[in-house]
Amino acid sequence: MKVKKTFPKILWLIFSSSIFFILLYFALFYYTKKAEKQVYTTTIEQFNNEVTKLLEVNSKPILVAIKNDTNWDEFINFITTKDTNWYNETIGTELEIYEADYLGVYDADMNFIIRTPTPKIKTIDFIPKKEMELLKKVGINKFYLKIPEGIAEVTGAAIHASNDPTKKKTPTSGFFFVVRLMDKKYIKNLEELTSSSIIFTDKNVALPIENHKISALYTLRDSNNQFVGKLLFKRNFEVYFENALTILFVIIVAFVINLIVNLIYTRKLVYYPLDLVRRALESGNRRAIKELKNTTGEFSYIGNLFEENSNQKIELIKAKIKAEESDRLKSSFLANLSHEIRTPMNAINGFTELLLNTEISEAEKLEYLNVIEKSGRNLVGIIDDLIEMSKIDSNQLTPNLTVVNLESCINELYETVKVTIKNKDIDFKLIQPKTPAKFNIITDDIKLKQVIINLLTNALKFTERGSVTFGFEIDEENELINFTVKDTGLGIDEDNHKNIFDRFKRVDSDISIKVGGLGLGLAISKAYIDLLGGTITLDSKVGEGSTFYFSIPLKYSIVEHITVKQINDVEIQKSEGETILIAEDDNINFLLFQKMMQNKNYKIIRAINGQEAVDICLNNPNIDLVLMDIKMPIMTGFEAMEQIRPIRPNLPIIAQTAYSSSEDKIKIEEAGFNGYLTKPLSRENLFEMINKYLDKENYDEI
Repeated sequence: MKVKKTFPKILWLIFSSSIFFILLYFALFYYTKKAEKQVYTTTIEQFNNEVTKLLEVNSKPILVAIKNDTNWDEFINFITTKDTNWYNETIGTELEIYEADYLGVYDADMNFIIRTPTPKIKTIDFIPKKEMELLKKVGINKFYLKIPEGIAEVTGAAIHASNDPTKKKTPTSGFFFVVRLMDKKYIKNLEELTSSSIIFTDKNVALPIENHKISALYTLRDSNNQFVGKLLFKRNFEVYFENALTILFVIIVAFVINLIVNLIYTRKLVYYPLDLVRRALESGNRRAIKELKNTTGEFSYIGNLFEENSNQKIELIKAKIKAEESDRLKSSFLANLSHEIRTPMNAINGFTELLLNTEISEAEKLEYLNVIEKSGRNLVGIIDDLIEMSKIDSNQLTPNLTVVNLESCINELYETVKVTIKNKDIDFKLIQPKTPAKFNIITDDIKLKQVIINLLTNALKFTERGSVTFGFEIDEENELINFTVKDTGLGIDEDNHKNIFDRFKRVDSDISIKVGGLGLGLAISKAYIDLLGGTITLDSKVGEGSTFYFSIPLKYSIVEHITVKQINDVEIQKSEGETILIAEDDNINFLLFQKMMQNKNYKIIRAINGQEAVDICLNNPNIDLVLMDIKMPIMTGFEAMEQIRPIRPNLPIIAQTAYSSSEDKIKIEEAGFNGYLTKPLSRENLFEMINKYLDKENYDEI
């Protein structure tokens, strides 16, 4: 009897509970439909606001930049002088800054002056006059315009003096316009910015309503506020409950089934996974996380989240340690950089002061000057390394592949380095290859030479006595050229092998402190080898020496057999009264040239800018040689070269420049200069270059 009485009560409890939850689900259904509509409406409003703000943000850099340019007194001068050189060197180079397709300038009378377009826009003058009238009042304005190439976004501003930031008090001097074509690239960038798909329409359509989509419209208007078109933005909207009624029915059925199942499997399907979640939350128990992953349904997903979170914590800890190590290394590098720069500067300043303010003998004076010269070379080397490392970090380096006689290249390096170590007790050898290269190879010879010189310099630095050898072997089977640089010097501890090519790490020792340097040579070498498509490895033991191995691809150029060129030493010739034009705008640099050549019988003529150098060369046939500075006012050395060479094709013109990277040297050679001198100037290099091109017989052969 007791059982019979209890059973109906259980059934009534289940039934009443079911009725309660069914009513609850109906209430939830009604609330869901109501909330759905509200959420959808609110989301569309937010999306429209978001699109408007993002488009404003997209235009903000142009507005800032155009305000700066049009508030520039030199721009006003350009409106008057129409100096296209100034425009091309300043405003005309700003297409990338504006990320624009067209820059246009008009004078105060709204007459077109000049434009800078990309190939996308062929139309020359398309800015409405009414827009310029408007700019006189408002100063700056953005509008949209239909041109033959498509729809364009135009930002215009009135040009005013710099003392009129409001652009309203002083008369307008001209107008400047920045145009971006709303092409596929523009739309794609806008889609990425707004995280939506975009459709352009020239019809005045209404905002569409779609399932699982939200939309926003942005109207494009011209300078007269007339309709040009619309941008329709669409984004996925996953909170749309179109099947809510079906879901409700399924939930009711599922609820009944779930109610029955829960009586049997509550512990297995709920309690146990929740207990695993609790253990994972409290202690991060990895075993509990693993078991949670092996469960079914959402608890398995939660287990994956716990595991990802745990792994992320570990990665964050590693990243934190690595970042702290990187900060420490950078701080150490900067401290070392400060020390390495201050050391030669201290010597230069100190010994210069002694030369100026104390009475010393000629022998002491010569000693001091030698110290100053050596310190200056060290300082230039440090600066060159920093510039090269900066170019590597910013991915500005590209290989300049040329045809190279490999054996001549290596022999030349050997002879060059051998001269610099005459006073060292080192057996310096070049190991000839067992199998020479069959033909000329294709590679970047400048970067290849720099890698070998860096490795040899390191080997010679850290080898006080013993031997330094280098050479190469041709691996025809694997199409590689394998280079080896070996020394019997200090050696490198095995713990430092993995960090030896890191730019911020240097193996510190008494010898490394003594020889100085930033330790960037190996980092630069590895970057060059990577650029050439090769690899570099190290084999070293402390006290036994080091061997560096590196390989680059073997690429032959032609099928003719190569011959090894002999290295000819250039002898210093005596001058015979030749006329030399020195194009140099800096007075101190010109004075240095004068002092260097004061004991020679040269007739020196000076040009203080590129235009003057052109005039002198074209009007004076007695000029025998030109020393041309690259960076000069009015006209650069490159521009002057372009004008002189067609008229005086046989006139030797030597570039002198402070730019010293391999890319700068290649640019100078491609421009047609006969040679180049890098600053700071070397007297020996100067006379070697002068003698080379003033020797008429040798020059004719060149």
